[in-house]
Amino acid sequence: MSHPANRLARESSPYLRQHQFNPVDWYPWGDEALERARREDKPILLSIGYSACHWCHVMERESFEDAAIAAQMNASFVNIKVDREERPDLDTIYMNAVQMLTGAGGWPLTVFLTPDGKPFYGGTYFPPQDRYGRPGFPRVLEGISRAYRDSRDEVAQSTQQLMTGLANLSSFEAKADAISPDTVARAAERLLQHCDPENGGIGEAPKFPNTQVFSLFLRHHQATGRPELLAAVTRTLTAMARGGIYDHLGGGFHRYSVDAHWLVPHFEKMLYDNAQLVPLYLDGYLATGEALYREVASETLDYLLREMTHAEGGFFSTQDADTEGEEGKTYLWRMEEIQRLLDPAAAEIVCRYYQVDEVGNFAEPGHSERKTILNVRLTRDELGRMFRRERVEIDAVLERARRTLLAAREQRPQPGLDDKILTSWNGLAIRAFVRGAAILDESRYLDAARRAATFVDTRLTRADGRLLRTWRDGVARYPAYLDDHAFFAAARLDLFEATGDPAHLAAAQRLCSILVRDFADTDRGGFFFTATDHESLVDRPKVIYDGSLPSGNAVAIESLLRLSYLTGEEEPRAVAERGLRLFGGPMEKQPFGTAYLLGVVDDYLRGPVEVVVAGTRAAADTNALVRAAHAVYLPNKAVLVADPATSTAEWLPEVLRDKRPVGNAAAAYVCRGFVCSAPIVDPAALTAILRA
Repeated sequence: MSHPANRLARESSPYLRQHQFNPVDWYPWGDEALERARREDKPILLSIGYSACHWCHVMERESFEDAAIAAQMNASFVNIKVDREERPDLDTIYMNAVQMLTGAGGWPLTVFLTPDGKPFYGGTYFPPQDRYGRPGFPRVLEGISRAYRDSRDEVAQSTQQLMTGLANLSSFEAKADAISPDTVARAAERLLQHCDPENGGIGEAPKFPNTQVFSLFLRHHQATGRPELLAAVTRTLTAMARGGIYDHLGGGFHRYSVDAHWLVPHFEKMLYDNAQLVPLYLDGYLATGEALYREVASETLDYLLREMTHAEGGFFSTQDADTEGEEGKTYLWRMEEIQRLLDPAAAEIVCRYYQVDEVGNFAEPGHSERKTILNVRLTRDELGRMFRRERVEIDAVLERARRTLLAAREQRPQPGLDDKILTSWNGLAIRAFVRGAAILDESRYLDAARRAATFVDTRLTRADGRLLRTWRDGVARYPAYLDDHAFFAAARLDLFEATGDPAHLAAAQRLCSILVRDFADTDRGGFFFTATDHESLVDRPKVIYDGSLPSGNAVAIESLLRLSYLTGEEEPRAVAERGLRLFGGPMEKQPFGTAYLLGVVDDYLRGPVEVVVAGTRAAADTNALVRAAHAVYLPNKAVLVADPATSTAEWLPEVLRDKRPVGNAAAAYVCRGFVCSAPIVDPAALTAILRA
């Protein structure tokens, strides 16, 4: 039975539009819904999810498309549907509330609110009947409706407790000695104890990439040489690159693994995961020389360019976990499919390499047919010995097969694409492409980063310089959050280092000024998630802990410190240092949730190593020195070019001024603690100095 479209049909979010034909009387978040709840004294049922969320789809099919359940919702509640990616402010507040209530969180997020928006009960996925140890959704609806109607005192007590808890989450006490030289070392050692010594990663199933933790391990290994730290990183990077969490045909990573071995992924592909994993794999490549890591980084960037890039340069958000209602359907293989597409000798090699057999290793719940998630157990050298082929021959067979299988896969039904463009996620992606351009020496990656920055400038920036959150189909919406401004400021600083274009430095200065003016807590330090003129909500959170994204506070502090080093301005540094002192306690107590900020602390304590290459930007000798500088893993390093054609410009940062080539040869200067080395003209000598 089809239903007429509801209010969500007028929304731009693909997630909200997925629910436009539900029989539920959905509202988007806004005055209309909130006013109705107040006028009719009805509780609000707030449902938060995102377009690629598998269990969001399940709850929609089971409950929101069910006429009887929808009638129960419509009779007793004002029903509001929110896309967490468009409104992370709402998601943060109400996820915190549910985690306090239940000890866990996730999506779909189901929260019951008073008409003034205060939470009093909630959970995540509810089945249509009692099962999985969870109460059925109709029973939950009846219980909540009755409690709101008949037990207002209990509802008020629950609300008050949650509101107090939310306020406490953003309350931190600054410590004068919070920035300790031992902070990073202690955190890395504590986190190392939770690594899986066999399969890599942190803990058991489900297993997430935890990018920031392994980045911290690489940093601490570079500083100390401790082999256990590097081993934890390489074990994890190799296992993920070989496992089913990685798309061996198309490149890019799925969200996480449901098992401890990285075999069975949750199949959605998120822009932010891939944007964070690329720099980690590049750093792993620099630290170890492992070609696999370089290959994975390059393939992932190519995947983003091929499948996740708008014609004007911005990057899309997500590819769905489901295809035609089945999780992972696009990515699974049967042996006979591969045998039909390849010649017999190639099919035998490919099936052995990707662990494809008649039995299969995965079946969608409720389906009896088993298929195979491609994964790798053998190295290519081992495969060559098994088939008595030279490595170059094995590589050629696998590359031809990859192209053939990918072309065949692209003819299948494809997972849904959430094509909205989010400012913060694009900031992360720009940073990944800048790093890829530098380390892989690929100019097309830098071109992609520039185009994405131009997209944000032209499509997601207001006349006053403030950013907007999301763009789709020509419409930009919602005032941007801390993450958007901080991540894009960091991206503009990366672009300035890569290109020398003063427009990027000026843009970063404007964005950092906005961070300080509109988001900073002038009383206590740190940054609020929302700006001072944001819509009034029941809480104004100050998010310090990393989630699937780095903490906005951490990236804001990082950007301010970098800007201060480049320009010599004192205010950004002072604001950043105040934030570091405020968050010293959380870094000591919860290193897992503050891993990105601990990396910022590591940079702050070491101070920057600035490599200034003086020479004509397009010249071969200049680029040879730049490549040598980028080829060394040094996490607190910045590489800048001082072109004599612009060396007297007033906008130049102090570190770039007065750096000159030696005669007609480009020269590099390594600057530490405001002291620069003698000029270096030999790339090998520059590499040796940076590794010393």
